[in-house]
Amino acid sequence: MAQSNNERPSMNNTFANTLQTFKAGLGKSGRFYSLPELAKTFPNVRRLPFSMRIVLESVLRNCDGRKVTAEHVAQVANWQPNAERTDEIPFTVARVVLQDFTGVPLLADLAAMRSAAQRLGKDVGRIEPLVPVDLVVDHSIMVDHYGTKDAIDLNMQLEFRRNRERYQFMKWGMQAFKTFGVVPPGFGIVHQVNLEYLARGVHQRDDGVCYFDSLVGTDSHTTMINGIGVVGWGVGGIEGEAAMLGQPVYFLTPDVVGFELTGKLREGCTATDLVLTVTEILRKHKVVGKFVEFFGEGTRNIAVPDRATIGNMAPEYGATMGFFPVDERTLEYFEGTGRSKDQIKYLEAYCKAQGMFGVPMPGDIDYSQVVRLDLGDVTPSLSGPKRPQDRIELGKVASTFTSLFSRPVQENGFNQSADVLLTRHLVQRPGIEKMDERLPADNPPVPIGAPRFEREMQDNKPTLPAAHAMSVPHVEVGDITIGNGDVLIAAITSCTNTSNPGVMLAAGLLAKKAVEKGLKVKPHIKTSLAPGSRMVTEYLQDAKLLPYLEQLGFTLAGYGCTTCIGNSGDLTPEINEAISQSDLVCAAVLSGNRNFEARIHPNIKANFLASPPLVVAYALAGTVLKDLMTEPVGQGADGKDVWLGDIWPTSDEIHKLMRHAMNAKGYRNNYGKVKSDPGELWGGIQGVSGATYNWPTSTYIAEPPFFADFAMEPPAAKPVQSAVGGSPQAIRDARIMALFGDSITTDHISPAGSIKDTSPAGRWLLEHGVQKPDFNSYGSRRGNHEVMMRGTFANVRIKNLMLPPGPDGSREEGGLTLYRHPDGRAEKMFIYDAAMKYIAENRATVILAGEEYGTGSSRDWAAKGTQLLGIKAVVARSFERIHRSNLVGMGVLPLQFQGDMSWQALGLTGEEVIDIEPDPQLRPQSQAAMVIRRPDGSRQEVKLTLRIDTAIEVDYYRHGGILPYVLRQLLA
Repeated sequence: MAQSNNERPSMNNTFANTLQTFKAGLGKSGRFYSLPELAKTFPNVRRLPFSMRIVLESVLRNCDGRKVTAEHVAQVANWQPNAERTDEIPFTVARVVLQDFTGVPLLADLAAMRSAAQRLGKDVGRIEPLVPVDLVVDHSIMVDHYGTKDAIDLNMQLEFRRNRERYQFMKWGMQAFKTFGVVPPGFGIVHQVNLEYLARGVHQRDDGVCYFDSLVGTDSHTTMINGIGVVGWGVGGIEGEAAMLGQPVYFLTPDVVGFELTGKLREGCTATDLVLTVTEILRKHKVVGKFVEFFGEGTRNIAVPDRATIGNMAPEYGATMGFFPVDERTLEYFEGTGRSKDQIKYLEAYCKAQGMFGVPMPGDIDYSQVVRLDLGDVTPSLSGPKRPQDRIELGKVASTFTSLFSRPVQENGFNQSADVLLTRHLVQRPGIEKMDERLPADNPPVPIGAPRFEREMQDNKPTLPAAHAMSVPHVEVGDITIGNGDVLIAAITSCTNTSNPGVMLAAGLLAKKAVEKGLKVKPHIKTSLAPGSRMVTEYLQDAKLLPYLEQLGFTLAGYGCTTCIGNSGDLTPEINEAISQSDLVCAAVLSGNRNFEARIHPNIKANFLASPPLVVAYALAGTVLKDLMTEPVGQGADGKDVWLGDIWPTSDEIHKLMRHAMNAKGYRNNYGKVKSDPGELWGGIQGVSGATYNWPTSTYIAEPPFFADFAMEPPAAKPVQSAVGGSPQAIRDARIMALFGDSITTDHISPAGSIKDTSPAGRWLLEHGVQKPDFNSYGSRRGNHEVMMRGTFANVRIKNLMLPPGPDGSREEGGLTLYRHPDGRAEKMFIYDAAMKYIAENRATVILAGEEYGTGSSRDWAAKGTQLLGIKAVVARSFERIHRSNLVGMGVLPLQFQGDMSWQALGLTGEEVIDIEPDPQLRPQSQAAMVIRRPDGSRQEVKLTLRIDTAIEVDYYRHGGILPYVLRQLLA
């Protein structure tokens, strides 16, 4: 685990009196910045939600008068439940967590910083994350093999073959940086490892000052950590880099929704049923961008793993996070997972000293609004077939699927004829040797305009051709029939459920009872078990339940996200063909948190989220057209009907086995192997050694060019003479790269999904000896800027309105533009190709857009790629908050049209030449001028607003971006 180097800002004297001492027991004490003391100045603090108090403590502790000011402290301390939200909070986190797909480019940037320092003759050891950074490798494993006891070994061997270059790079990072740690493949999912191992509850500096654990992670489900009282959420790569280099994470002051839980769950209901209900409720209450904080008597009764399950799905209900305070149950969880007595004592004493121990009751806290749920109203449920918020009671799954089968797509249906619902289709072995001829279309795009969480992580999905490049043998299923509603994938997967002991033990008990009754799973159903942690395997073995899961085909396939992020591997070629030829609507049932169409597998249209025991039950039933409340699951060995109630475990049965799940010694032994015994495959990876990386030739990892011409002084500001004056930051004679409409998302901009061989990225890979089946995805190649910059603005659905409309008025889609030759001729080509021509001419380019430019997930390559294409400014009607910040962080100027002005109102066509003159001092949100020079010689000046919003952003921009700014600070 990465350790803090304890660097900290100088405390502003305004609040020096808040530095107090508390007793931690056993003769030990600690110092802390006291919120009760601060409340003497700001009485409102006593009514703040606990999550806001943790943010306030960070702002108070890091108040240095520059990045964090006394005004910031007052602003958070005076938070009001229903005030207008215009202020941003500078939140300095205690640590950062990464998963492997998003972590590699951050490590590449750190390595590039050291290379730049070396070229300058500086001490490269100064380049070190200022907070602990932990990377957990969990996104790379795929379920190629399943149903056999050697499936995990075979899958991991393939994983290491596919990802060797990336893993070699991580190995270098582990030995090069003191504060950068890697949890190797095969230990678990990042969020479960975070929960069981990385989280401390309370940190302590070398001067004895204690402070709350807090973090950001480069994965949306970082919010799982909210279940143990830790404030944290998922961010994009640039925010993650800023955080690990000691910069605050800026976010808009949030509303905080209080969620009161009362009562207790009824017999037969699981944590999964609860979280699906919570997701449905909060989606209806529109909590996007808000904090959700759970309180009330019912919250006190919920076990920590169940709290973590609810926190995990915050992206699905749209909240920034779903927070649970620290209480006695939290301490019990820390003890059961092997934390030291000192850690537990400090956590309890510190929270009590801050007046924040225990679950608040109604009336204790002021919330923006309150939502309520009686736990007794929760019923067994699934969600689907296309969205996680579409909850279906168990008894209505079959009828809902039947109804949706013939309803139009606009109504979430499948638009099929009801007459073919029950038709069966024969599956025969076709005798064709070349598997890739029978592959389905890879990674069909989720429609642009889908909600943020539906698009997020699409670029993390490995492609099926990449899987087949390894010639993985398929299971031979013989002649069978399949039909609509058939379950073809049944996966116990994802951080949501796969380490929650209650539901995992329930799945094992259900499997035991099913086997004893003689029930079986048909061999063509792809079953898999991918736990969130090795500890799950241990407690299932100790409880003597794992053999029963294995008998039903739920053998261990790997420790990773697998099916939930689309790493399900392929179905057999003949099943794929039967689905495609007959246009079947088949089903996947998984214990995950994402179920958007084509996410799980390109040919599986109906995907249902369910608890692990229900995943097993539907694998046994074989179809979602069977009503498990009124029809038998199947027939036993004696020919008699077996009903769900016959095999469903009782809460007493589950409770008797829970002792196996909270084994402190087992947790300590397991995580002790992260460094001492990480496994033969990881041990066999040899990375280069030394403080700097040698950048060997690779199509996966390359030195990013962000520091190619780096110098200790910021770029010289040279006065220019142009039509708009002489500002050092003026942009002159720029060509328009694209004219975009409203709601251009980061998914339009950032490279995502599979790589086409005819695209600039595909052409580059072919030129460098990579064959098409080995392209893999943009996500896997995030560490190579040559691939990523070629994929920027290359989305197949993006529309550059500079291109003339067709005869029917429609616009051509894809990453195209009209390149203007020096003589004025226009030539259609890829945006990347045009960008390289403009860069060769030393000509700046700009983008003009409409409302909500950059909406959607925070994707670092949406800003990085923009910068590498030579685009100096983006002028839009409005910006999504984080993407605007990311553009500044990469040295790209964001500017906003004023009033009703737009590029359409100006009649721009793309033929014009643009000059932009910002305020010489770059005063935040000052006025700028844009001069348009048209081909006929006319000239028009338009007023814009400079969307550099804060003083620190001025510094970032003057230095060419946040990374050069931080590098100069570190080397100074």
